[in-house]
Amino acid sequence: MECECSDEHWRIERLRIASLHRDDGGVPKTWWGDAIRSLIHVSRRFARLGSKHPVFPSKRAHSGGVPWSAAFTPQTRPPATIATGKRKISAPQRLCGLKSALPLQGSARMRPFETERAYTKRPMEKKWKIAGINFDHFHMGDLLRMVHEHPSAEIVGISDEQPGRMEEAVRNFAIDQSNVFADYRECLEKTKPDMVILCPAAARHGEWTEKVAPFGVHILMEKPFAASVAEADRMVAAMQPGKQLAINWPLRWVASHVTTQRLVREGLIGEVTEVHFYDGNRGPLYHGADKIEKEPTAAEKDASWFYQQDQGGGSLLDYLGYGTTLGTWYHNGRKPTEVTCMADEPAGLEVDEHSITIARYDCGLSKFETRWGTFTDPWILQPQPKCGFVVKGTDGTIASYDYESNVRVQTRANPEGYEIEAEKLEPPLENPVQYFLHCLDNDQPIEGPLSVETSRIGQQIVDTAFQSAKAKRTLPLVE
Repeated sequence: MECECSDEHWRIERLRIASLHRDDGGVPKTWWGDAIRSLIHVSRRFARLGSKHPVFPSKRAHSGGVPWSAAFTPQTRPPATIATGKRKISAPQRLCGLKSALPLQGSARMRPFETERAYTKRPMEKKWKIAGINFDHFHMGDLLRMVHEHPSAEIVGISDEQPGRMEEAVRNFAIDQSNVFADYRECLEKTKPDMVILCPAAARHGEWTEKVAPFGVHILMEKPFAASVAEADRMVAAMQPGKQLAINWPLRWVASHVTTQRLVREGLIGEVTEVHFYDGNRGPLYHGADKIEKEPTAAEKDASWFYQQDQGGGSLLDYLGYGTTLGTWYHNGRKPTEVTCMADEPAGLEVDEHSITIARYDCGLSKFETRWGTFTDPWILQPQPKCGFVVKGTDGTIASYDYESNVRVQTRANPEGYEIEAEKLEPPLENPVQYFLHCLDNDQPIEGPLSVETSRIGQQIVDTAFQSAKAKRTLPLVE
């Protein structure tokens, strides 16, 4: 059964359909290429649907070649269907009752999102020189691989106070021994990088930013932001004029979570009122760079900073920032007013392996749970509970789990739910190195979870949660 929907609803559906069909057909990514790609998307879609009514875009897309101003007319409505858990419904039936897929207004108005800038780039004009300093966190190997594979970047040097920790990177990326240093100052003075990747222990982020920033470099800091809000502010203050600081959160580059943010930004579920986060892994020493599995010994645990309180160890400080920072992204920059946290106190350890944080917002409660000791690692097999996010809005919900190929959506018009395929991430938005260099090439600010603004709100929640767990009571948000 078909029902009557406004042309505005069909314009929204036109954008959704176009976003699912992004085969560029080999057309160059130029302004005229975007226009041609837009026609290709539409013509292919209508060829499948049997439509005889072409739609011509009147404006270049913000991203992916999708024309924002093109709209369906009543004569060009396609009989698109969407799979649900119980039945298939037509696009008109799904859209009826949906308020709007446009960005929300007023207090819920969205900041500009990274993907809106993605294809307004100019050609790269230089080869970026990048150094990796401090290998405390094994994510250094993942980030250096991204540099190694980037066509406009090169690893000019690496440095660590424990040379043995650099051996794997030297082998993997064929780094000459003349560019391997035990002293970070020598590395910076001799290689003169444009950007430095830092992966120190969580409690030493401020210290290492203040060591490296005076050399006039951009800095990509691996998560978390800092050990405290005060340290985060020191890091920002340490940066030289014109140099950018970005905080990498690997879950930001999971396609399902990126798709969720796009759907939230488009208003599919109304205004976000709750974010529910559960995440972690079997433990920080059960895998290394490139997610290679390992079996840690008791001695390795004793020696690792992950299990040392004064170094910022524990599941709360390791994983809570993921939930609170991406949660702030989904909440559109909204801050909670107070926070309650409980953390376990495992025998024989000085750090937690499980924490639950509840944050009170003016729109309701959100929950963030961290766990070292999941039954399986989520990048291999999703454990139960599943790792990821559930976002609830005034008009629907989205379930977005780590590394899954779809997100599941409920709306008022379609309460039984349906799946939307997670969008494929494309350069320059596949990983943090691509994105950071894209921003630097185009003189654009860092936005979203990697920005110091969003990460600072996440850090405020983490600080308050940590203090709440110690005090065993609810606390107002740390400023």
